[in-house]
Amino acid sequence: MTTTTPHAQTAQPAVSARNLSKTYGMGEATVHALNNVSVDFEQGKFTAIMGPSGSGKSSVSKEVARHFGLAYLDTGAMYRAATYRVLELGIDLNDAEAIAKAVEEMPLVFGTNIKEEEILMGSTDIREEIRSERISSAVSAVASVPAVREHLIGLQRWMINHAINGMVAEGRDITTVVAPDADARILLTASEEVRMARRGLENAEKSGASGDLSKQIAERDAKDSKVNNFMEAAEGVTLVDSSDLDFNATVSAVINAVNDQLKAKRAG
Repeated sequence: MTTTTPHAQTAQPAVSARNLSKTYGMGEATVHALNNVSVDFEQGKFTAIMGPSGSGKSSVSKEVARHFGLAYLDTGAMYRAATYRVLELGIDLNDAEAIAKAVEEMPLVFGTNIKEEEILMGSTDIREEIRSERISSAVSAVASVPAVREHLIGLQRWMINHAINGMVAEGRDITTVVAPDADARILLTASEEVRMARRGLENAEKSGASGDLSKQIAERDAKDSKVNNFMEAAEGVTLVDSSDLDFNATVSAVINAVNDQLKAKRAG
């Protein structure tokens, strides 16, 4: 998770919360997701979550953004949208030049309102399609093209810099490449077994493709490890390992980590 300050501002917080407490479940199963937490999100502040496939970064990022009423940016979905465009144009995945041109010229509409996801290619709603296996199997090839990464990172930085009331942004390289100067940066990770379950083991079992799912995650980890280390936090990044945490406990751990980083920066 990363938080950046594109503009020097001393205004009142965009979102302020005091003494928040929230629990889930009952009895021995009770989870204290928030325990007397206070936090300020100043205008122009950004929180970003980095992590490997299946670490839970998207679900957790959305919950944090929703909880505090902040904008939300899913950088991974942007790469998926680019892949959709490339496939729709029938471009060879080995043709880096053609891929780059298609991505640079794509008519993408990408919203950041946490209350209503908006991802359009021209006038076509592609929110569901970009989550399909067709896109998943090709996204690494598109994302590995340097010109594609340069273009999309530039777009992501522009969106971050123009968010008015703060933003939660998530992605695989958000804390180290896209927004290394963020106010709060979190690396959310989990074991391969846990991540496989989160990526849809239930659906895979229905189709008898659990082995394929494990292979896909291992392959994506191998490709991503050439760009990012998802198990060790870079300097200034807080590691949250959710292998033994349920969703609510993970959200709590991330919120507390962000709060600690923001407090430390204010004190420093």
